[in-house]
Amino acid sequence: MRKIFRIGLLLLSFILLYSIDHANAASGNEPVNLYYVKSGDSLEEIADKFETTVKDLKATNGLQANLLFVGQKLKVPALYEVRAGDTLQKIAAAFNTTVGTIKITNGLSSDTLTVGQKIKISPKRMSIEGQHILMTREEFKEWLLNHKFSRKINLIQQHHTWAPSYKHFNGGNHFTLLKGMENYHKQTMKWNNIAQNITTFPDGKIAVSRPFNIAPQGTIGWGANHAGIMIEHVGNFDKGYDVMTKEQKETIVYITALLCIKFGLTPSIDTITYHHWWDLRTGNRVLDNGKGAAVKTCPGTAFFGGNTTKSATKYFYPLVSNKMNEIWRTQQ
Repeated sequence: MRKIFRIGLLLLSFILLYSIDHANAASGNEPVNLYYVKSGDSLEEIADKFETTVKDLKATNGLQANLLFVGQKLKVPALYEVRAGDTLQKIAAAFNTTVGTIKITNGLSSDTLTVGQKIKISPKRMSIEGQHILMTREEFKEWLLNHKFSRKINLIQQHHTWAPSYKHFNGGNHFTLLKGMENYHKQTMKWNNIAQNITTFPDGKIAVSRPFNIAPQGTIGWGANHAGIMIEHVGNFDKGYDVMTKEQKETIVYITALLCIKFGLTPSIDTITYHHWWDLRTGNRVLDNGKGAAVKTCPGTAFFGGNTTKSATKYFYPLVSNKMNEIWRTQQ
């Protein structure tokens, strides 16, 4: 009961934070390029209003569909009049963009500004290739909390890729690996898209691929998929193979905590599940009673102490619960 109460407070705190942020943006005290969606808005109308395109709005805000909700924050182009004391660095920070983007947009050959000068501020685009959006932990947090999803989600799946593993990751080939997985899932497995909604990498980066409003696909079965979010962790975390990096470990705990907060879940075997606990033939959950069932070792026999319910309860869920509390405290 105490855990449920804490989660309720967490959710309330995020609502309050968004309300406070909205009030500051509307006050005009700081330069901002945020638009808050109103009833009846569409991406086409917003794009016309701010002299941009639907494609750019989606790329800037990491939108996987045209669906909007009232109060949603969208980063949009803005016209800004330079004030005394302004620098390109300060303006870029205030508008969540870069100095280079401002200079290119406005044809500036130097960093020199004059008071009263009007410059167009284009938001920084997210790192996107095809359907894949690559983010840092903080970018994922902002993205997740600023989206609503039409599908009921009450189960977070934990998987490891097995292949590709660490030897296939070179520090910069995130999109190459994602496209390879997408092609394998579609061409070899005959699924309609990449199976997973989220992928984590050894450097701690996060990719969102399969839209959250579409249930994941894969051998874990319908019982886990229909109301689930699937996370694939790049690596082979069976004993004797890849040793998880500190960055990826932190990301796995962090995003699992954020997903619990977003969807109102308390960490347990009923809300955070391992692929190893499901029979591949029947789609039934067998937990630790996999003898005689068709089960994988996924997410790995060395995944946060092991792939059993006992190891998850002892080594993984407490980390997620602590991270949820930490996120809540930092938002006070």
